[in-house]
Amino acid sequence: MKLALVQLAVGAHKAVNLCNARAKVLEAAQAGAQMVVLPECFNSPYGTKYFGSYAETIDSSQLGESTRALQEMAQTGKVYVIGGSIPEREPATGRLFNTCTVWSPEGTLVAQHRKLHLFDIDIPGRITFRESDVLSPGTSLTSFTTPWGEFGVGICYDMRFPELAMVAARRGCVGMVYPGAFNTTTGPLHWELLLRARAVDNQMFVAACSPARDVEAEYHAWGHSTVVDPSARVIATTDESPGIVYADIDPQLVDEVRRSIPVTTQRRFDVYPDVAANKCT
Repeated sequence: MKLALVQLAVGAHKAVNLCNARAKVLEAAQAGAQMVVLPECFNSPYGTKYFGSYAETIDSSQLGESTRALQEMAQTGKVYVIGGSIPEREPATGRLFNTCTVWSPEGTLVAQHRKLHLFDIDIPGRITFRESDVLSPGTSLTSFTTPWGEFGVGICYDMRFPELAMVAARRGCVGMVYPGAFNTTTGPLHWELLLRARAVDNQMFVAACSPARDVEAEYHAWGHSTVVDPSARVIATTDESPGIVYADIDPQLVDEVRRSIPVTTQRRFDVYPDVAANKCT
């Protein structure tokens, strides 16, 4: 399966962001991609002051501007589209979420992931950010089925919490996909390290798709969209500029690596708990 990560230049105009995303998704589809990933907050600038004004309701029976665009991209390109994330407003409560939607080549909404772990950090003299000032956290794990196997989904800060990928792997997923927007402080420290850690711990493919860096924006994304294989080798990456990263995903490699170093069957659940055994949705 050919995977494409669209490292999109994102600006203040939603319609322009959606148009640019469509062009890149279709470019990737024409290049042979069968699954295309967009970055976190691909329809808006990343920042707590923007989430409310860019937020949309996510309802498969009544699509909003961004979800309608994502559905059309998937149908026209005949590809799976992992729609990065958009700010979502829950109609019943007015609460906001950072939400990823996944679309089949037929345009069906097959998964919806609300970011579980909100980005609340304070690195003195470098960066302070509190998503929880505006956003609410999701409450469930997410995966979706494709002809090439099951894939789990997380968003950005979710990557730092190994349990998501651990549960996904033990439930049969062959890969994890993280739309994310690390910054120029956390990115060089941990972006690649975390991707490789999630891959080697779970012997699965791991991909993370970032926005391109805009030095004129308030938030400077790290970029470096990357794909890592089940042996934790970086098989595709880029710099901070707009572009598309392509990688071939072979599910048989997951089986091969898990047979060669069979930690999957060697775990000692008589000594420590199996996080995948807990009841969750």
